[in-house]
Amino acid sequence: MAEIVYLRMRNRIQKKLHDKVLLKDLAQIVADTSLTAILQEICVYEISEQDQNIIVIDSTQVLKKIRKINENIEIQLIGPAQTIIEVIFKRKMMSIPLFIIVWLLLFTGSALTIMNFHEDVSMQYVHQRLYKMITGKDVDKPLIFQIPYSIGLGLGMIIFFNHVFKKRLNEEPSPLEVEVFNYQQSIDQYIIMNENKESMKKLDDH
Repeated sequence: MAEIVYLRMRNRIQKKLHDKVLLKDLAQIVADTSLTAILQEICVYEISEQDQNIIVIDSTQVLKKIRKINENIEIQLIGPAQTIIEVIFKRKMMSIPLFIIVWLLLFTGSALTIMNFHEDVSMQYVHQRLYKMITGKDVDKPLIFQIPYSIGLGLGMIIFFNHVFKKRLNEEPSPLEVEVFNYQQSIDQYIIMNENKESMKKLDDH
């Protein structure tokens, strides 16, 4: 009687140059304990200098590797059909001058965007009108409104992005994190569609 093995391919993993990609890295395995121990150590791929920073491993290639070990195994695939391997090469040290330049550009651009928006909607005029409606006096700079408004604007951005530096305010993802997640999903789908053929050729050579 054939032994049943359940495989669930992972969406994305990270590996370094010259690392061996084992089956336990690529997939979650559900099977008999002794069989699982054997399957986990199957080498599916070995990363070399010829590889790019992205490798796509298809489930069909994984099945071929398992069949070489035991042809009587019945394999049930669950979840995604491919795993994306992101190859991590030697990281470069962060350039402090470059970091400062980028930070200044982002800070200046954000500040100009906020000021231009306020100018477009005549925010100062609105504050002046509100001040006159409440106090009956005309002032050029109603600081009693402008200062709390500025503080509230900053606090609102913190709540919107759900972060204070590296600390998360609550467990819910921020709109920015959701957009980044959706963007990553689209990138992964593009990679799977366009890189899969080339990666399968490389796997066949292994």
